[in-house]
Amino acid sequence: MAGAKARSIPAAVWHGVRHPTRRGIALLFAALPVLLLVYVLALIPLTPRIGDIRKARIDRPALVLSADGYRLAEFKEVNREWVPLAQISPYVVQALVATEDRRFYQHHGIDFQRLASAALHTFSGTRQGGSTITQQLARNLYPDEVGRAPTLTRKLKEAITALKIEFVYSKGQILETYLNTVPFLYNAYGVEMAARTYFGKPAAQLNILESATLVGMLKANSAYNPVLNPERALERRNTVLEQMVKFGKLKPADCAWLKRQPLGVDFEVQTEAPGSAPHFAAQLRRWLIGWADRNGYDIYADGLVVRTTIDSRLQDMAMRALAWQTGQLQEVANAAWNTRTGCWPGNSLFQSFIRQSPEYRNARGAGLSDQAALRQLATDGQFVDALCHSKTQIQAGFVAIDPRNGDIKAWVGSRDFHDEPFDHVQQARRQPGSTFKPFVYGAAFADGAQPSDTFVDRNVAIALKGNAVWRPTDAEPPTGRPMSLRDALAFSRNRVTAQLMQRESPARVAALARAMGVRESPLDTVPSLALGTSPVTLKEMVSAYCTIENRGAYIEPRMVTRIEDREGHVLADFPAARPEQALPSAAALKLVDVMRDVVDRGTGTDIRTRFGIRADVAGKTGTTQGNTDSWFILIHPELVAGAWVGFDDARVTLRSDYWGAGAHAALPMVGAFYDMAMRSKVVDARAQLEPPREPVRRTVRASRPRARHHFLFWSF
Repeated sequence: MAGAKARSIPAAVWHGVRHPTRRGIALLFAALPVLLLVYVLALIPLTPRIGDIRKARIDRPALVLSADGYRLAEFKEVNREWVPLAQISPYVVQALVATEDRRFYQHHGIDFQRLASAALHTFSGTRQGGSTITQQLARNLYPDEVGRAPTLTRKLKEAITALKIEFVYSKGQILETYLNTVPFLYNAYGVEMAARTYFGKPAAQLNILESATLVGMLKANSAYNPVLNPERALERRNTVLEQMVKFGKLKPADCAWLKRQPLGVDFEVQTEAPGSAPHFAAQLRRWLIGWADRNGYDIYADGLVVRTTIDSRLQDMAMRALAWQTGQLQEVANAAWNTRTGCWPGNSLFQSFIRQSPEYRNARGAGLSDQAALRQLATDGQFVDALCHSKTQIQAGFVAIDPRNGDIKAWVGSRDFHDEPFDHVQQARRQPGSTFKPFVYGAAFADGAQPSDTFVDRNVAIALKGNAVWRPTDAEPPTGRPMSLRDALAFSRNRVTAQLMQRESPARVAALARAMGVRESPLDTVPSLALGTSPVTLKEMVSAYCTIENRGAYIEPRMVTRIEDREGHVLADFPAARPEQALPSAAALKLVDVMRDVVDRGTGTDIRTRFGIRADVAGKTGTTQGNTDSWFILIHPELVAGAWVGFDDARVTLRSDYWGAGAHAALPMVGAFYDMAMRSKVVDARAQLEPPREPVRRTVRASRPRARHHFLFWSF
């Protein structure tokens, strides 16, 4: 019985639809507003909350500060500079209201009169928008929640959000927020960036023509862009001027004269200022996004204050030292690579550069043979110069870490962040050459070896898999005499180091290197690992050298000490990592003492003779085969710093055994940095390594006059 009644209900409804009565029609029309109201109420929870709207009006990007309180960076989601309404030309506001929403000051988010007019025009075949400035702001602020699809649901959500915005903000705040959030192409968000991009001036100085041009772009950024489509932009600008006349913001006579004026564009793309530690900031941003996601924060809106370990003084010194040394080396590179030497079509390496270019691929795609494409491009002087320049730019990385707590004090990832955002501290993996040797000697000292132990300096042949044989060589012929481990490391002897590696085993040395700090790069457990054939990062190597100074205890490098909210309340503390003993303390002390000899009388003596550094320091140079990579790392009780120098394309070198060596390419950068740091007393020149120096040290090579160094360095 009940089932029969249930089946009869749809039938009755369908009958009513097919044969409507006047009473049924009246009930339907009466129910429509109720149904619409119910639907609107159901959509309210799907729109942004009042609390979210309150927070959304003002950008609060995360602020990154150095350890000494200086601004390093701001993490903005887009390239925008928020300016108050008082710093925006009144012509912009007048043009905006006259063109986009003439009853802006009379409605409360929805202009029902304009909405009805738009509906009539749409039904008559001429589509017309009915959105107010507040509704447009709702779309700009909440593209995901509101959406842009031409549906009833979207329009209702937009209207609900607009009403909420009007409830929270004043009319002035709505205009300010709107003008600071609208996009203008070329990564310019907001009227301030638009004014700088298109007219080379701040928004406060925009005249009536410039204001009308920018407001005209709001209808369609690309179609009315004064750079891409100047004719359409001029037409649209004049339409805005006519609207200003129509609503009493401009006199007709003035409008007639203004419409005859050119656009007057002064175009320049605005790039975000990189800050004083851009590569460090880029790495920090990745870390901070992960932390914020895990803890429910937004790095672009919650006003986080991130206090880092960077010392702004040391950062500045590192940037200056890197700029100076790479500038010197670039002159050497330019002499070695020009259209008469390396960058000429007869050079097989340069031919390979040509073959890798998009111009070569286009030429082959057009049907030219390999030789014809090479000949055509080789005769294009502009192409050859540009290709040569791009391939032969010296690059470098520099990082300094406090060995006592792992704090990163300076980080320079390349010569220029805009030209080369690739980070040669954290991202680049290059062969470390002889800077890897301390791991071999550290393993030996851990096994009980003494610095005075000797190996015969002789030719060595080490059998490898597949009947291969490895024969390490040195620049000097073998002496056939015993050489101590102290001397072998000080003078970076490959033959002795290879014999020591045989005794310790590649697997043991690789394990020690990983424990000491080389924790991300894979290490090949082969005999040649002793000479640094496995690529690693500069950050890993400097971190591992901190372990040497820290009595063999590894401390993970630290970037951040604390995160606060914008009121200064601490959200998270990040203490120094717990030390992990990687190398026995006694072995680390022996290694430090032996590495002193590198700078006192070995391959790193320029630290003493050229830069006049008398502080108690130790270090190691490194140069890879063919002078492809140059390294130097210096240990001081308060700071361990290292530099890498080379080219992004490992096939390119300085083509000089002198300039390509770590002692002459990378060491000067580190030496200049320490000289500045000690002279300014940021680093204590009196601090002593452990074990303390012996009362009488081995003879140090005679010093060159320090005045030469100052002339060389400070001349940049």
